[in-house]
Amino acid sequence: MDHPEPHYILKITCPATSGIVAAVTSCLAGQNCYISELAQFDDEFTGRFFMRAVFRFNKGSSADVGALREGLGGLAGGFDMQWELFSGAEPTRVLLMVSKFDHCLTDLLYRHRKGEMDMTITAVVSNHLDLRPMAEREGIRFIYLPITKDTKAVQEAELLRIVEETRTDLVVLARYMQILSDDLCRKLSGRAINIHHSFLPGFKGAKPYHQAYDRGVKLIGATAHYVTSDLDEGPIIEQEIQRVDHTHRPDSLVAIGRDTETVALSKALKYHLEHRVFINQDKTVIFR
Repeated sequence: MDHPEPHYILKITCPATSGIVAAVTSCLAGQNCYISELAQFDDEFTGRFFMRAVFRFNKGSSADVGALREGLGGLAGGFDMQWELFSGAEPTRVLLMVSKFDHCLTDLLYRHRKGEMDMTITAVVSNHLDLRPMAEREGIRFIYLPITKDTKAVQEAELLRIVEETRTDLVVLARYMQILSDDLCRKLSGRAINIHHSFLPGFKGAKPYHQAYDRGVKLIGATAHYVTSDLDEGPIIEQEIQRVDHTHRPDSLVAIGRDTETVALSKALKYHLEHRVFINQDKTVIFR
């Protein structure tokens, strides 16, 4: 959604109870804010309440974000509330990680160039040099971090240093073909997104699409999720599928897989950039 005037996004989660919406909207109104979007969800199974508000300060009023933060801070204690406030004028800082497959990187760079992705790409990091020309054509810093069994810990420490140096908010594994250590997954919790085909765990290992062909699959899928130490089992943000049949050969399945991966990853990233995603234990709440 286009916002012609400076806008802010407020994300709130807390134990479900009465009066939350009234308290938050009253706080915003008291600071001369106009709410243009409001979404909420009460998870009856976890007892958690989730809320997302998009707002702007009314014309003619002074935008006092500090006073607003103070007001929200005063509310938080009474509701055991966790909240985040984002400015629409400050794009999310994103670091992209790749290996040799270029389809996800190509898609994200194109969407970014066309203005579809409200982000600043801080760097492209890779364990191979294959995609260096693609990044540098876009004027994006490319960082080569080759990984071996002996250098994995050192290179992951360097990656974290780069994340800190570049003030990166989100790491996107755009077909980065290395398993992150448990320690790195914990340190990037909630701020790293991965994409993979949805055959797992049915077709693990090399050439999953060829395995799928041998088994006569009828659906090709892809899953974008937050990274956790449980391999490919983090909270799901987006999934895409396409129907196939017996006429599709392995190379056709691979091509269809590329499409589903790019679509799922781009949608998931966009939801995150627009601050629509809440992690709810092992799953997500997404206000589309």
